[in-house]
Amino acid sequence: MKDKFAVIGGSGAYNLLKGEGFGVDLECSKIFTPFGESAPIHRFRDKDLSFIFISRHGENGYEISAPFVNYRANIWALKECGVERIISWSGPGAINQKYSVGDFVIPHDIIDETRGREYTFFNGTGIGFIRQSHPFCTEIRDALSKALKETKGNYHNEGVYVCTQGPRLETGAEIRKYKLSGGDLVGMTLVPEAFLARELEMCYASVCYLTNYAEGVENRSYEEGELFEGMQNKGERERVDKIMLKFPEIIKAALKELLQMDRGCPCKNAMERYKRRGDISDDWRTWIRS
Repeated sequence: MKDKFAVIGGSGAYNLLKGEGFGVDLECSKIFTPFGESAPIHRFRDKDLSFIFISRHGENGYEISAPFVNYRANIWALKECGVERIISWSGPGAINQKYSVGDFVIPHDIIDETRGREYTFFNGTGIGFIRQSHPFCTEIRDALSKALKETKGNYHNEGVYVCTQGPRLETGAEIRKYKLSGGDLVGMTLVPEAFLARELEMCYASVCYLTNYAEGVENRSYEEGELFEGMQNKGERERVDKIMLKFPEIIKAALKELLQMDRGCPCKNAMERYKRRGDISDDWRTWIRS
């Protein structure tokens, strides 16, 4: 059975998997890819909606931090399942002070500050020279915007996502640099996910929930033994826990919106130039270099 939609869950996905918010978990399996084993693939059904779900960081807790996620295996596995559109979520920190902890942001652009990640399927080839005017699919972003409007929560339709290497958090000087570069929020997971999806002509966009203010944005004292070591206070923590519960509602509303739309974006033709030149065939599996 082929599924056209997929959700890549970020932090907290492992908790939501235990509930029934996403519907009925029909089956769970792993796929063996040229890049190793994928994360477990869940197939959910909720009334007339069906989709695949991957928990990026693990099934039972935060088991795999961002630099060590097997992004290529996960994206390859989703393509193998027939996925055309991917919605992900991420929990970054806020650089831009117009944002508040607990707000949602639909990023529209990326600054890549990662180092050494496996970020392409086309190692050692002459293909993959792809324009990134819209690194996030505009159709999925529009669907997410409509879904967030229905929830009546605070959200922002645009934001520049700075993706850092991790697993450490950023220094104050780094955050000041990212702010000067136009960064609005900082996280660790959307690169290379977004770029890999584009290489395989899949639509991809993300909805972010702001978990904390980035280092130095607000003056916060150090608290040992706590998540973010004092960069998130008790009220903010409670706010974040509350909005996390909205993800099933938001994701399903966006998927239902997309269900009514044919793909009209450029994502589905990202490799068209190479097909016309005869460099690659229509069989995407033959494009891959592991």
